[in-house]
Amino acid sequence: MVMEKKDEDQTVIRNKARLVAKGYAQKEGIDFEESFALVACLEVVWIFIAYAAHKYFPIYQMDVKTAFLNGPLKEEVYVAQPEGFVDPDHLENVYRLRKALYGLKQAPRAWYDELSKFLTSKGFTKDE
Repeated sequence: MVMEKKDEDQTVIRNKARLVAKGYAQKEGIDFEESFALVACLEVVWIFIAYAAHKYFPIYQMDVKTAFLNGPLKEEVYVAQPEGFVDPDHLENVYRLRKALYGLKQAPRAWYDELSKFLTSKGFTKDE
């Protein structure tokens, strides 16, 4: 995926590129076991904010850049060479991914598992 970063005058500042897997082509049970989308329960968010306000705790929001690229994959996932980046000496090569890519059905789960591991190591616990 190629994008152009523009300023307020629509002048191109820089070009950006992102390698994206064709997750839409993955088949459940063959290419991945289950899809995953973590959704916070709204009531829990309200309770958290109310408790923090009651105790005068500051609340911070954060964004983890390239979050989905941090999670190691449990399954073996192979990708073909992307258009425009084909190695002419190895036209038939495919590549095994060690970590998730944007677009993979496994990417949200891999990121969640990595984040959970980190938070647990810092003393947080999960409510099953």
